[in-house]
Amino acid sequence: MSRAIAFVASEMHQAGHARSLLAQRFGDVPEDEADVIVALGGDGFMLSTLHRTQELDVPVYGMNRGTVGFLMNEYSEHDLPDRLKAAEEEVINPLFMRAKTTTGDIREALAINEVSLLRGGPQAAKLQIHVDGHMRLEELVCDGALVATPAGSTAYNYSAHGPIVPIGSDVLALTAVAAFRPRRWRGALLPKTAKVRFDVLDPAKRPVMADADSRHVENVLWVEVMSRPDIRHRILFDPGHGLEERLLREQFV
Repeated sequence: MSRAIAFVASEMHQAGHARSLLAQRFGDVPEDEADVIVALGGDGFMLSTLHRTQELDVPVYGMNRGTVGFLMNEYSEHDLPDRLKAAEEEVINPLFMRAKTTTGDIREALAINEVSLLRGGPQAAKLQIHVDGHMRLEELVCDGALVATPAGSTAYNYSAHGPIVPIGSDVLALTAVAAFRPRRWRGALLPKTAKVRFDVLDPAKRPVMADADSRHVENVLWVEVMSRPDIRHRILFDPGHGLEERLLREQFV
């Protein structure tokens, strides 16, 4: 028996065109009636699809109609039911961000890749870092800092020279972005259960913004980050091309 498929596509022309072809060939149902969701686009669209459909507990199979496509499978118009049947599932847990702004607002968001703090003006940011209530870094002078999941460790975290973390490992990457002081600090690997708090020092002179998978919060006073193991995102990959293999491959290029 074939699986009911919901096709979704980014705003890119090639993604929309692919959706029309595939829906005509294999049928199309609403997301809440689907056994599997096929997302056509790039990594950004995959992230937005996972966020939007997290309450459905339906696996998402991505096909690359964007650029990088780290979270996507190769695009093909043929044999899709067989590929879906053979696909291997990865389950990832997002990060939860809670932030307080200079106006007193509390903002919350989830992030599949990372939660990052970035300077909001010409001055370097000054951050104080606590882990599980213990101060670990009194003052970090930097362009920013981030906490990344294993799934997100090859994204912004890797660009900031953070470590690539194997899928399935119960750790988070804490990474500085262009650290000025302490110069030799290159971040830390933390247990997945850790609660990280960033306090912004001198926020009036050195404003800082927070970002959770492109959900921006301006002028933050503090940001708390922790994993949410109770929320499960299910991603499907072709055999031999899952996240674990891709993370390993990235370390040898």
